[in-house]
Amino acid sequence: MYDLVIIGSGPAGMGAAIYAVRAGIETAVVDRSPVSGGQVLTTYEVDNYLGLPGLSGGELSERFREHADKLGVTFVTADVQKIENHTDKKIVFTDEGSLEARAVILATGASHSMLGVPGEMKLSGLGVSYCATCDGAFFRKRTVAVVGGGDVAAEDAIFLAGICQKVYLIHRRDTLRAADTLQKKLFSLENVEIIWNSEVKEICGEEIVEGIEVRNNQSGEQSSLAVNGVFIAVGVVPNTDAFQGLVQMDEKGYIVADETCMTSEKGIFAAGDIRRKPMRQIITAVADGANAVHSVQNFFVSQCSTL
Repeated sequence: MYDLVIIGSGPAGMGAAIYAVRAGIETAVVDRSPVSGGQVLTTYEVDNYLGLPGLSGGELSERFREHADKLGVTFVTADVQKIENHTDKKIVFTDEGSLEARAVILATGASHSMLGVPGEMKLSGLGVSYCATCDGAFFRKRTVAVVGGGDVAAEDAIFLAGICQKVYLIHRRDTLRAADTLQKKLFSLENVEIIWNSEVKEICGEEIVEGIEVRNNQSGEQSSLAVNGVFIAVGVVPNTDAFQGLVQMDEKGYIVADETCMTSEKGIFAAGDIRRKPMRQIITAVADGANAVHSVQNFFVSQCSTL
């Protein structure tokens, strides 16, 4: 039986693994992908991770994995199906068998909802982004499009308007769902143009984004826009399907856990984008991993004190 099983090998999971092993906690990291990194792998360039500017998402993920391998972290490639929470142990069931542990950290992250249009996958990381805060600086003084109509889309457009020459906000309806304060700010920006009742039908470009095809839902008219980047903000879905009924979640499926990363169940912790939180970045996910391990250590101490 392991002391700790970490589910997910993105920044939160890897951060937790490194802290756990250094603390002498026997640890296994379980992920359905043999390649560590999670969402970071889709990032073209990471320029806001302290001390390591200019690395691609893949390169940063490799650094994480090399660090973990050097410390002797055990990796298991398997898809987690469910977890059973027993008083004396947790049982993690996967498609490759089961693992037992004294504690579990859930760190499977979240997935950005996609448009599902031609060119999106091909140009992901090559002008197509799902994080304006992460990638916006690469489009300074250029023309970009934001797709969406909620708070995140409005916030992205406002943020990008401060660094880009021109921002198109494309929304499929004739009103935004964003908060009134955000809309007021958005409408005041001279370099933001809102294209109503429209959807992106294709993202164009051979090696980088060169433009988009936009269709008006009312008239059926299709037009082309020359843009250097496309920021897609149509929703994020937490990867919590395997944990339904295990721990408390909010209405969107995020796990309810505070800065200690403790969930509603003793011995089960949540770190990174899977947790309900105001900001989701690589650095905050890694910090969650460290916090979660600190809480795991406290949990082990509490177990000993009750014996």
